[in-house]
Amino acid sequence: MLGAFVVAFVVTRLVTRMIRAGRGPFRDVSAGGVHVHHQVFGIFLILGTGAVSLVFHPADGWADATAVAFGIGAALTLDEFALWLRLDDVYWGPEGRQSVDAVLVAVVIGLLMLAGFSPFDDDPDDGSLAAVLVVAVNLVFAVVAILKGRALLGICGLFVPLLALVATCRVARPGSPWARRWYPPGSRRLAKARRRFPPGRRNRWDPLVDLFTGSR
Repeated sequence: MLGAFVVAFVVTRLVTRMIRAGRGPFRDVSAGGVHVHHQVFGIFLILGTGAVSLVFHPADGWADATAVAFGIGAALTLDEFALWLRLDDVYWGPEGRQSVDAVLVAVVIGLLMLAGFSPFDDDPDDGSLAAVLVVAVNLVFAVVAILKGRALLGICGLFVPLLALVATCRVARPGSPWARRWYPPGSRRLAKARRRFPPGRRNRWDPLVDLFTGSR
C-alpha cells in the first residue's frame, strides 16, 4: 500500500506538470464545463476500497489489490490536500506546498508503522492504568507540539514518544496557535521565536518539496 501510495503520488505530480506545460497526451478532465480534480477519483477509490473491505473481507491476492487501490486513492486525494483544506484551487500556488507536506507526513507515518511503531499498546490484555496514562501523556505532548507549529514532530511523536516530548520543549513557530496564545507582543519568547524562525526561513525538507512543486 505504501509503495502504491508513493508511486501514485510521483506519477500524479509528473502528469500534472506535463499538463501544465502542455506536453504529452494528458489533458485536464472536465465534465459539463467543470474541471474535475484528481482528488475526486481518489475519494471514490478510498470509498470503494473501504466498502469492499468491509463487505467482502478480501484475502490473499485480492487483499493486496485492495491495499494497492487504497494507496493510489490516498495519494490522489492527499496530493490536493491544500485544495480541500482551503476550498480553493491553490495547487500551483505557494499554499499548494501544503499538499506535498501532507504527503511527506503520510509517508513518514507509513514508514514508522512498517518499522513496528504504534501510538497504542498492541497487547489488548495489558490495560493497566500506567499504560493508559503513558498514552494519554504522550498524546498531550503530541498535541502541544502540533499547536507549536511542529506538526511533523508531533505526529511522529505519537509513534515515538521521545519526539513529542522534545518538540514540546522547543520554541513555537511565531505564527502557530501556541505562539498567538502564549507569546504576547513584545515578549522575550516571541522575540526568540522570530529569531529561530525568521521570515523566509526554509525547512530542511523544502528542497524535496521544491522538487515536486516546481518552485523555489
